[in-house]
Amino acid sequence: TVDAAIAAGFSGAVLIAKDGKPVLERAAGLANRSFEVKNRIDTKFNLGSINKTFTKLAIAQLMEAGKVSLDDRLSRFLPDFPNADAASKITIAHLIEMKSGLGDFFGREFDQTPKNRIRTLADYVPFFVKKPLAFEPGTAEAYSNAGYLTLGLIIEKVSGESYYDYVRSHIFKPAGMMDTDFYELDAGTPNLAVCYLRRASSNIYTLPARGSSAGGGYSTAPDLLKFAEALLAGRLVSMPCARWYLGGPPPAAASAGGSAQ
Repeated sequence: TVDAAIAAGFSGAVLIAKDGKPVLERAAGLANRSFEVKNRIDTKFNLGSINKTFTKLAIAQLMEAGKVSLDDRLSRFLPDFPNADAASKITIAHLIEMKSGLGDFFGREFDQTPKNRIRTLADYVPFFVKKPLAFEPGTAEAYSNAGYLTLGLIIEKVSGESYYDYVRSHIFKPAGMMDTDFYELDAGTPNLAVCYLRRASSNIYTLPARGSSAGGGYSTAPDLLKFAEALLAGRLVSMPCARWYLGGPPPAAASAGGSAQ
């Protein structure tokens, strides 16, 4: 139960809804231990890789607009991608399904880079682009932060907007998610929870200054409910596209040729 989790030391916010209406809302623990700031139901928490769901939805929107398709190759949108051989083989479907062979941008080079220098998607690219593929695209499946970072680069190329501006204007605002964004950690955003490691110290110095299309944005429990309701109501993509997004078969037009405008 929620009470048992809180008694065991849970720190965060819980929202349970039925038919789009909250039936339970609880917050526990501290958003900032140094200043003893308590968590609230509307505290902004780091979503980690939950943000990949927004990236997939952005691709779904561009797919529905006829600008990309699941069969499109990476080279169609990023012809200057340093690993030209990989770019000629990897499709958008491979990236979404984590079958691209691209690995991770975390590692020694990432660890040794001052995190205040990582503020755009392009800032993440040097950490993975020179690494060899873990396997031939489409032949295996492995969790891939680099793959979702690359999807973000495609979104930027096709839309002509930064990834952050695109998801803010096409997903967060239409869904009414006014407390959701990729906040820069040194910008002094109000009501933002500090991330802590299990050993109780803050991990703020291990986090990039700004998250990416692979993760690291911030949201609240009420905003995530708004997202779910907007998606299920067909306000973000059509229902056939929403069903694909949620794990169903792709819409008929998903494999049609896109336009890299």
